[in-house]
Amino acid sequence: MIDFLRNMDLEFLLQLAIPSWEAVAILSIFFFYLAIAGSVLPGRIIPGVILSDRTRLHYRCNGLLSLLVLVALLGIGVKMNYISPTAISDRGVELLSATFWFSVLATFLLCVAGYSSSSQSSSLKPCITGNFIHDWWFGMQLNPHFLGIDLKFFFVRAGMMGWLLINLSVLARSVLDATLSQSMILYQTFCALYVLDYFVHEEYMTSTWDIIAERLGFMLVFGDLVWIPFTFSIQGWWLLTNKAELTTAATIANCSVFLIGYLVFRGSNKQKHMFKKNNKALIWGRPPKVVGGKLLASGYWGIARHCNYLGDLLLALSFSLPCGISSPIPYFYPTYLLLLLIWRERRDEARCAEKYKDIWAEYTKLVPWRILPYVY
Repeated sequence: MIDFLRNMDLEFLLQLAIPSWEAVAILSIFFFYLAIAGSVLPGRIIPGVILSDRTRLHYRCNGLLSLLVLVALLGIGVKMNYISPTAISDRGVELLSATFWFSVLATFLLCVAGYSSSSQSSSLKPCITGNFIHDWWFGMQLNPHFLGIDLKFFFVRAGMMGWLLINLSVLARSVLDATLSQSMILYQTFCALYVLDYFVHEEYMTSTWDIIAERLGFMLVFGDLVWIPFTFSIQGWWLLTNKAELTTAATIANCSVFLIGYLVFRGSNKQKHMFKKNNKALIWGRPPKVVGGKLLASGYWGIARHCNYLGDLLLALSFSLPCGISSPIPYFYPTYLLLLLIWRERRDEARCAEKYKDIWAEYTKLVPWRILPYVY
């Protein structure tokens, strides 16, 4: 796919605009599997946060089992020569096209559902601005469902699994081409651990801002289905055709960045999730410091107001460091993420200031740093 991106011409762009039937079939089978597995496989039923109308949704957190069963089925298919292990990596651009157009179509249908909805529940009550582009981009309903499936939860699960499946197919191509390197192994290991950890702690997703506050529109659907799997995997694509020699010191440093990023990211999200479930739960062995009875100012959240973003950025950097520093292409993801999280942090701050008012002002005095202490 990297070679395609380097040699784009008008003919290629026209081909990119029209997805192949093979790509559409792969995507359809993937979504069909996720819909069935998510509905029938066992998993913990996790209550979501209480919404403004005092209702709450419930989520079946069986993502880890769904992923393991899917990988096992694909492995059996490869072993029996029913499936090519490089079916995804050989059709990267085609799948990108199919997923993009699916995102466009799905969000137009979400708009139709929103404009025609008369529901007054917090989950389905449409927020209509009268500006179609705004409504399509940001969405109108908080938690739309289709055939009993929570679409927001479904799409983010699909994106995370899709990222791992792309990586595994890229890894297979690397093995078949005899280009497997230490850098590829490091990148694949870090990403696999990250995705597996995500699904081990999938219930934490139910208390994130995307789930509880963002309406489901093109911004989220495109982010989940296109941006996550296809841009987070750029490093793997790059390593297929490029070599990066890492010293022992560089490898150790890379592993350290990943470990620190993981501890900050997972630790901060866990603290926030546990606090929302029980605002008296101990943080680092001590009673939590709470501002105005609502805002946690202990643990990581007493160090920076968006410390989870710091962990996310360190993890993103660790995915790119195995590629060395000879090209900026592998660093697209952490660079983009830095800009996104700063923009998002500004949005979060404005919303929290409006929502919590004096309590937020008190919290910002107590915790003055936004993401990185003593820097920002």
